[in-house]
Amino acid sequence: MTAQIVKLPYKRIVTKFGTSLLTGGRNDLDPGIMSNLVRQLAELHTSGTELAVVTSGAVACGRHKLGLLKTYKDLPVKQVLSSVGQSHLMYTYENLFNPYNINIAQALLTRAVLTDRAGYLNARNTLLGLIELGVISIINENDVVATDEIQGAKFGDNDNLSAMVANLIDADLLIILSDIPGLYTADPGVNPQAQLIPEVTKVDDRIFALAGGSRGGLGTGGMITKLQAAKMATACGITVIIAKGTEPDIMLRLAKGESIGTRFVPTANKLESRERWLLAGLSVKGKLVVDEGASGALEKQHSSLLGAGIIQVEGTFGRGDMVDLFDTQGHRLGSGITNYGADDIDKIKGVHSDKILGLLGYEYGAEVIHRNNLVIL
Repeated sequence: MTAQIVKLPYKRIVTKFGTSLLTGGRNDLDPGIMSNLVRQLAELHTSGTELAVVTSGAVACGRHKLGLLKTYKDLPVKQVLSSVGQSHLMYTYENLFNPYNINIAQALLTRAVLTDRAGYLNARNTLLGLIELGVISIINENDVVATDEIQGAKFGDNDNLSAMVANLIDADLLIILSDIPGLYTADPGVNPQAQLIPEVTKVDDRIFALAGGSRGGLGTGGMITKLQAAKMATACGITVIIAKGTEPDIMLRLAKGESIGTRFVPTANKLESRERWLLAGLSVKGKLVVDEGASGALEKQHSSLLGAGIIQVEGTFGRGDMVDLFDTQGHRLGSGITNYGADDIDKIKGVHSDKILGLLGYEYGAEVIHRNNLVIL
C-alpha cells in the first residue's frame, strides 16, 4: 500500500541552520543532530515541498579539522578556516542525504554578486533551476572572497543571508533554527519570568528592544540578526519562524502549520522579483532622510518622493543609483532608484518641483524617486 502524501500549507521553504545548533555545543558537527535534520528535510522533500538550506558551520569544521580549540575573530583567519571546513561540511551533508537518494548542490553567495541586478537574476535562475530538478541547494556565504573591508560586499551572518535567499527564490516560509526556542519578553537566562512570544505582527523598535545584544557561543549572529532577517522577509510576503532546532521533528511540525517558536507574520503580499531586489537594498549607494509629511505619504499613500520632502542627503551617487530612505528618527522606510544624483538632490531638497528647472538648469521629472521605482518596508 502506497503511503498517502499529505499536502502541506507551504510549498517552498528555506531553512537556516546555525552553528550552535549544528555543533550541539561541541567543537565539531554533531552527527546525531545533523542526521535528524536531514531526515526531516528528506521527508519534506518526499512530500513535494521545495527546499533550500542556508547553513553555517564551515568555520567550526575548519577549526576542528586543523585541531584549533580557540575561536578567532580576525577575518583572514576565519576565511582560512572556512576554506578548510567548507569541503568537510558539504561532505557531511552529501553522506547524510545519500541514503534518501536526494541530490544536493553547493551554492556560495556573496553580497557583491547579488548587488548587480544581472547577478541577482543569475543566482535566482540557478537556484530555481535546481529546485525544478528536485535538487536541494546547500547555501553558505563565500567567506573566502567576501570581506568586511569591501564595503557592502559581505552579508556578515547567515540569518540575513537566509532572508535574502528566501527573497531570491520566492519562498513561502523561512525557518531559522538555532539553539534558542524563539523570541522572549526578556532574556530567559537572566529573568525566570520571561515568556516566549508566539507571534509578531510587525518587527519594529519595540521588538528589536527585546533582543538585546546576546550572541551564541560559536555563531556570528544573535537575536538581533534574526529579527533583521524577519523584517526583510516579512516585508516580501514571507512567513518567518524562529525556533529551537533540537525540538522533536521541528521542521515537519512547522511545515504542517503547528505553532512552535515565534512566528513572524508577513506585512505585505508577495512582491515581484524587481521589487524584492529593491527592498533587499544590496546595491545602495546613498541615503535620503525625509520629513514627517513625506514619510507618511510614502508609507500610507505609496506616493512618489518629491524634493520638497527631503531634508538630508548622504553618500555619493548618480542618477539611476539605488538609495535608502529614512525618516528623521533613523528608521529605514525602504529603497528606490533616484532620478537625480546626490549633488542635484542637495540643491533641490526642501523645494517644490516647479523650482527644479530654475535651480539646476535642467530636470528629469518632478519626482526625485517615482513610485514605480520605489519599495516601502
